[in-house]
Amino acid sequence: MNSPDLWNFPEVQFCFALANNSCPRRVRSGLSVCAMYVVMIGAIVMTMLGNLAVILSIAYFKQLHSPTNFLILSMATTDFLLSCVVMPFSMIRSIESCWYFGNLFCKVHSCCDIMLCTTSIFHLCFISVDRYYAVCDPLRYVTKITIPVIGVFLLISWSIPILFAFGLVFSELNIIGAEDFAAAIDCTGLCVLIFNKLWGVLASFIAFFLPGTVMVGIYIHIFTVARKHAKQIGLGSMMKQIMSTSKMKASAKKESKATKTLSVVMGVFVLCWLPFFVLTITDPFISFTTPEDLYNVFLWLGYFNSTFNPIIYGMFYPSFRKALRMIVSGMIFRPDSSTLSLFPVHA
Repeated sequence: MNSPDLWNFPEVQFCFALANNSCPRRVRSGLSVCAMYVVMIGAIVMTMLGNLAVILSIAYFKQLHSPTNFLILSMATTDFLLSCVVMPFSMIRSIESCWYFGNLFCKVHSCCDIMLCTTSIFHLCFISVDRYYAVCDPLRYVTKITIPVIGVFLLISWSIPILFAFGLVFSELNIIGAEDFAAAIDCTGLCVLIFNKLWGVLASFIAFFLPGTVMVGIYIHIFTVARKHAKQIGLGSMMKQIMSTSKMKASAKKESKATKTLSVVMGVFVLCWLPFFVLTITDPFISFTTPEDLYNVFLWLGYFNSTFNPIIYGMFYPSFRKALRMIVSGMIFRPDSSTLSLFPVHA
């Protein structure tokens, strides 16, 4: 017996119903669409507010005007721009599987996406360099990490990603060798960045693996040095036999805190970005067969790194937490509030 339902195929929906060669639109259930919008809008708002809080704190409070914090300020600005310029349009594309904003803006959006994500990663790398001198060479830290040095870090962090992103996208070097695939999927309402085998590897190396390897290597070295210092402090306190117990406890606490902080820094960074860049490398070698939803999951996982950055590099520090409380409570509107002390006073 033939059921009539077998012959009722679901109607295909298109991104642009009246346009020739329109891309098909992915049909999702209302519940999944709502859930995706809630998660992605929540990530965008958190990224905006978190990085804006860091920007306002460093820009307003004079005690936070230090070379290190200027580096963090620039990174927060990068992540804030990502949440404003890139993430909202990526959200619509990811959920609707359609691009409604034209071919030119597709290229500009792709450039900004690559540029800001790479710039954010470069900032993380240079922050690790700053932390290296702070922990491993504290006596020369003030002379090594100066405003001009931070200026060089910022110049590299912004200029290389800008040249890399706009040069790659507008030259279309990334498509050479994959023209047949690009032509096969071309339709109105499509905005995807295709990487051939060469540029899948090169782009991932430039944007992630090179700065990521430097960053992880430096943090492992910092962790090793911090443990060595903690052991030396512990041995010294045992020899003095005076307040040895409290010093050893303080040493153990400091070591535990350093371990936890470095674990969070490296863990979040690798967890957020490694899957996306591994996919970028492997996709051309498997004939671009990666499911679209899997690509979007890994892309948004990378975006979440910009959501976590202000939490890790800002809100973990008591001075930033105090600055945030003053901003939220409205204390910044009082006269001379920009000069108030944000650091704990020790007797």
